[in-house]
Amino acid sequence: MSEQVKVSLLGATGSIGSSTISILKQNCADMPEFKVVSLTAQNSVQELAKLAIETNAEFAAIGNENKYQELKDLLAGTGIECASGETGLVDAAARQCDTLVSAITGAAALRPTLEGIKQGAKIALANKESIVCAGVLFLSEAKKYNATLLPVDSEHNAIFQVLDNHKRVEKLILTASGGPFRTSTIDEMREATPEQAISHPNWSMGAKISVDSATMMNKSLELIEASYLFNTPEEKIDVLIHPQSIVHSLVSYDDGSVLAQLGMPDMRTPISYALAWPNRMPVPGLERLDLGRIGSLSFETPDDARFPAVSLARKALTLGAWAPNVINAVNEIAVDAFLNNVIGFMDITRTTEKLLDRFASDEFGAMTDPNSFDDVFELDGLARKLALEAIKA
Repeated sequence: MSEQVKVSLLGATGSIGSSTISILKQNCADMPEFKVVSLTAQNSVQELAKLAIETNAEFAAIGNENKYQELKDLLAGTGIECASGETGLVDAAARQCDTLVSAITGAAALRPTLEGIKQGAKIALANKESIVCAGVLFLSEAKKYNATLLPVDSEHNAIFQVLDNHKRVEKLILTASGGPFRTSTIDEMREATPEQAISHPNWSMGAKISVDSATMMNKSLELIEASYLFNTPEEKIDVLIHPQSIVHSLVSYDDGSVLAQLGMPDMRTPISYALAWPNRMPVPGLERLDLGRIGSLSFETPDDARFPAVSLARKALTLGAWAPNVINAVNEIAVDAFLNNVIGFMDITRTTEKLLDRFASDEFGAMTDPNSFDDVFELDGLARKLALEAIKA
């Protein structure tokens, strides 16, 4: 392949962003030539400027407006345009590109990702919250602008690779590592520290997503995302704990076949698949899977008592499209409170469920599904406000 592929990367300095950059900087004869259009970061201004210069990007945006002048100074004389704040992130996504990699953490990715969709670009989606929060509206926009959604999360990317025939699917099976507390007791989990929660056994990720993995809220959000992405009801989606993180997901068909995608726990594989789709491309330097050396693969059913988040996701999907938005917003507030030692580890899911039940109660009447993205943002803001009040109470 020799064509030039224009790429914009939202969230360039995070773990997904770093892995994406490593692929973009590769130089292989049989892979696309990538042209970096725009890069963004939230706070890591020096790293953003460094990456923008190294990749010869056209545009860079820093989410933290207080760091705009520093970014401008760092890029002075390079010819690279820069901006800041949410407007800057949206502007970065609005630049014409072939592929937009959406790797911003949390609901903050929704507006800029929507801007990329309006281009009709391929959206390499590493941000599950965009679909979790907006669901049907998000998918409708993608269809309207003829944008292609390519999941980057290893689990959804695995399903995407092996999903052969939607009509014959009996179940989608998402795998989870079980995180750092897979074998811990409830009492041990109650006393867990932020340092323990972010120590993921297999993956190198940011603090927020690492805590989500520890509570299995990450898998819960992935269950919701899978339901929307693959138009599959929650009762046809299973979750299995798989400590080795080698089998990334499975699809069970009605002829008894179960197809799985396997690989080492390295995000460069799903990222490269999304970047090269509908083709594949080589990823030099990535450790190859050696099942003989690994020896055995194990699976177990999640314990709802220790990890109630999965059941909470199923509950949200049955309540309506508004409910996943609520649990995502409240969880983000609760995780931040935990990381700042305001609440305990088990309080994260407890707070999220408490607020979900409150929204589903008579206090709010009959909750209706959002009719617009303004409805999505309004509910997100209200859920965050009430979560903060509940934590402070």
